[in-house]
Amino acid sequence: MINIYTERLYMRPILWEEDAQHLYDLNQDPDVIKYTGDPPFQSIEETKQFYKNYKQYEKYKLGRFSTFIKEDMTFIGWCGLKQEDGYIDLGYRFLKKYWGKGYATESSKASLKYGFEELGLNRIVAHALKANPASIQVMKKVGMCYEKDVEYEGQEAVQYHIDRRVYFNS
Repeated sequence: MINIYTERLYMRPILWEEDAQHLYDLNQDPDVIKYTGDPPFQSIEETKQFYKNYKQYEKYKLGRFSTFIKEDMTFIGWCGLKQEDGYIDLGYRFLKKYWGKGYATESSKASLKYGFEELGLNRIVAHALKANPASIQVMKKVGMCYEKDVEYEGQEAVQYHIDRRVYFNS
């Protein structure tokens, strides 16, 4: 199993059975999913099925990682890379009570490090709705640069990116 450690966090692949309640709770908060385009899970069983069928780790050695405060193993959300159609996407989602504490930035930096240094990726992108300045700020803090405006779930969004050369020269 892939394990990532930062100064304050422990990250590991999502375990569909073990993490189902946490992931269900995360997606029930309307403020958490406000900018994601994802509907809330309807049940714990639906949550389990979704993550049971999540094959990013097996196919690509990457994916969204359950993220915990290392000190006491408190689940705070998820962060990680995901293979999309022709690109690698950085994403993060945290319980509201952990917003504004630097966890998204810290876990995103660890995800970029894993992608570039362990997997040898060449380019990673991230998306955020224009109405979500906090998420855009995280992308900037981890060294990503604005690339273009895009549409996401019928809403105005932006795409940021970072490539291998920039990552290693920063």
